Amino acid sequence: MTGEPWAGWYRDREGSVAVHFTTDGQRLRTRIRGVDFEGDSFDALDPVTGPPSEGAGFTLSDGSLCDCVLEWDIPVPVYADGQVHRATLSCLLALGKPLPNGAVDREHLSLTLHFDGAAYASERAESDFEHALTVIQRQLPPGAYLRACISCAFSDYHPVGAGMFGNLACFRRTKDAYRTVDSKQDLFDLWDLRSGFVQETWACPDFERRPAQGPGTGYRGPFPYERPQAAASPAGQPAPGTAGQQVS
Repeated sequence: MTGEPWAGWYRDREGSVAVHFTTDGQRLRTRIRGVDFEGDSFDALDPVTGPPSEGAGFTLSDGSLCDCVLEWDIPVPVYADGQVHRATLSCLLALGKPLPNGAVDREHLSLTLHFDGAAYASERAESDFEHALTVIQRQLPPGAYLRACISCAFSDYHPVGAGMFGNLACFRRTKDAYRTVDSKQDLFDLWDLRSGFVQETWACPDFERRPAQGPGTGYRGPFPYERPQAAASPAGQPAPGTAGQQVS
């Protein structure tokens, strides 16, 4: 992964402005209306020099940006037909408004992968990249897969849970030990030996595709993970999130 800037837009009640996100695979950075923001996730972007001045128009909750819409494009490698292709992941995130109890209204995340003339969309209102990218992976043609940390053989989430983006633990320096993990306790025993946290859409030279089943699927299991069978769709209509839509 090159770490090239991701072009996008920021929108709130004050209007829209073009922005760029930069990342090193762990931290996100952007500048909006002259104010620098930084964080580990898109729902945890904090102003670098403290709260902006009155009248700047930003809404913060616990110091993080909220009550706005972010859009951006991420270049993502996709393996297909014996080679790695460059695809584009278009992302839209609506960050909720602060609530009276101090919490923030629900976030809405939508991802669309543009690859080889088709658009593969996640279900609307996903809550995190893991689930959204899982929906997309299931739609890709046979043999094609996202060549990114989310589908790497050496990544896993903490058993207690993870956030929306960027909380994927990397075990590339303990590959052999991680291959033997198949329970929560196994992962806890190895946790402190992780190489750090990475973003789901990042990739490095140590990438190896995660097994589809059996040994080596770690605690979180294969990618895409299995989920309960959804209710059947009406006759003649495809189930949601099962096929890429051709685009011109």
